[in-house]
Amino acid sequence: MKRYFPPSELLINDNGAVYHLGVKPEQLADKVILVGDPNRVPKVAAFFDEQECDISAREFRTITGSYKGKRITVVGTGIGCDNIDIVMNELDALANIDFTTREEKETFRQLEVVRIGTCGGLQPYTPTGSVICSVKSIGFDGLLNFYEGRNDVCDLEFEAAFTKHLNWSPQLGAPYTIDADPSLVEQIAQEDMVRGVTISCGGFFGPQGRRLRVPLAYPRQNELVESFEYNGWRITNFEMESSAVAGLSRLMGHRATTVCLVIANRLAQSADIDYNAKMKELIETVLERI
Repeated sequence: MKRYFPPSELLINDNGAVYHLGVKPEQLADKVILVGDPNRVPKVAAFFDEQECDISAREFRTITGSYKGKRITVVGTGIGCDNIDIVMNELDALANIDFTTREEKETFRQLEVVRIGTCGGLQPYTPTGSVICSVKSIGFDGLLNFYEGRNDVCDLEFEAAFTKHLNWSPQLGAPYTIDADPSLVEQIAQEDMVRGVTISCGGFFGPQGRRLRVPLAYPRQNELVESFEYNGWRITNFEMESSAVAGLSRLMGHRATTVCLVIANRLAQSADIDYNAKMKELIETVLERI
């Protein structure tokens, strides 16, 4: 028997669009690019040969169009894994739930999802201007812990080694470690991106070890993060979304990875906020490879 999704669980607007994104099923492409900043959506779409739709709803913006014969949807998600929870669930609903009957479709539709973002580098080999493809992501956000099957898709041995090294406090949500889709990593990263391990944090300041006026509860966090090593893997960068993108995609059956331009190196205490030209290059690279 097909599962039915009642209005309280799947909210659909009167015009047939999914509640938060404001997108209709026919407006979603199989290839999806996610960007945090909604203002970056038109910068991606500027490369399109043609555009089908341009939809703004709340903090989300979506444009679907074509690039060299490839139909692509770009979505501005806003900041944080909580927004990714909304975006990924609604994208999956658009692809795999019939909005007329509110039942799961018989044929599964797989999405190819690449997040393009910015991050802070944590190693000497991740200076400002470099690009990191997240082969693995560690979620400090705790989002995936709310979903059944979390342990089936996560690297539990990596998690155990990481929490032991950091002497992880039970006051914090349990971190989870999730792999990006290996074939998509090969497709997108190729030979010119650093392949690394990304930590997705639940905030920009304290969770990433930044102290302004309020002291940190765990002042040695970044020192321990930077020194952690497991089976040749080291933590390469901080950002705020990759774990949720990879984790939810894995649970849903989609292919996903994240690529980030390093705009700050925490070791060198350096930053470059004039990165528009380099971001434009990265966007074009992903469009060519997706």
